[in-house]
Amino acid sequence: MMKKTALLLFLFSTLTSTFAQHHSASNADKVKYDAEKHFTNIRQLTFGGDNAEAYWSFDDSKLIFQATNPGWDAECDQIFITEIATADMKNTRPMLVSTGHGRTTCSYFLPGDTTILYASTHEHDAVCPHKPPREIDGNYVWPVYDSYDIFTADLDGKILSQLTTYEGYDAEATVSPRGDLIVFTSVRTGDLELFTMNIDGSNVKQVTDELGYDGGAFFSPDGKKLVFRASRPKTTEEVKKYKDLLADGLVMPTNMEIFVCNVDGSELTQVTNLGNANWSPFFHPSGEKIIFSSNHAAKSGFKFNLFMVNLDGSGLEQISHDDVFDAFPVFSNDGKYLVFSSNRNNGGTHDTNLFLVEWRD
Repeated sequence: MMKKTALLLFLFSTLTSTFAQHHSASNADKVKYDAEKHFTNIRQLTFGGDNAEAYWSFDDSKLIFQATNPGWDAECDQIFITEIATADMKNTRPMLVSTGHGRTTCSYFLPGDTTILYASTHEHDAVCPHKPPREIDGNYVWPVYDSYDIFTADLDGKILSQLTTYEGYDAEATVSPRGDLIVFTSVRTGDLELFTMNIDGSNVKQVTDELGYDGGAFFSPDGKKLVFRASRPKTTEEVKKYKDLLADGLVMPTNMEIFVCNVDGSELTQVTNLGNANWSPFFHPSGEKIIFSSNHAAKSGFKFNLFMVNLDGSGLEQISHDDVFDAFPVFSNDGKYLVFSSNRNNGGTHDTNLFLVEWRD
């Protein structure tokens, strides 16, 4: 979702599939690495398929996530919920809460933990949407499906409301810890910008307005700020490529940096300037740091690890030390745990699984 995209999930499935072609099982058979000093009591939650964008319920007892797993009757991303204390997803399919039709992404609990939201293409077509080529001119691309809209549902999977009706991409929605606002990405202005709306879908306000892809936004713990990933094409060639791809419903995720701003878009600040792909950011429980995924230090471009940085861009610290792919880090509301997605311990397959760790500052 790099929180979120189907854009996040498409990116990591593309990258991890390519990575698996270049690495043997011996490089992907660890659950924890010695240098991962912030991780303790690591627990693997899923055991096959592509599992990502796991987000906590407000009471921290459940996780909601998206998965592609034919064994769970999910040929393309569908939304599932698991109880953390009793999760046994190696042997039992978790609870399906999306319709099972179309493709879904970016699910999140709403206040009270009895309702959820997620984006889905099911209103447009019941089948999984077509995947574009993974590369154009040697560069990775992913789809911005114009059939995505944002829906709310109960925990039985019953659709309760449709929050967006724009004829174009609306997805990547997350909810403020205050329980009052939703932030999401939309192409309704002709560019991929951030917007906020009330929990019921009313009072939509534009947050960002610079050319480039703004997405995967999350609120700070106090609900006053947003962190997100963005591309910022500058040269004439970069701008043309970005606009041409967007006109075809595509974006190129290989150059993104982390930004923060106030919820109304003011005080916009670029946090990272590392190069390559820096994405899937999330606030540290203190609200003073950001954890994110990056391949800026990788020679091949396929190795993603978790990093943490201060809001002013100082104090960059590597958090995970994987030889494969780590992304989508999300802290529990009480700050005691971190969930993330990884290719570790997958026996050299393409599988991306969810891992839960107790966090140690």
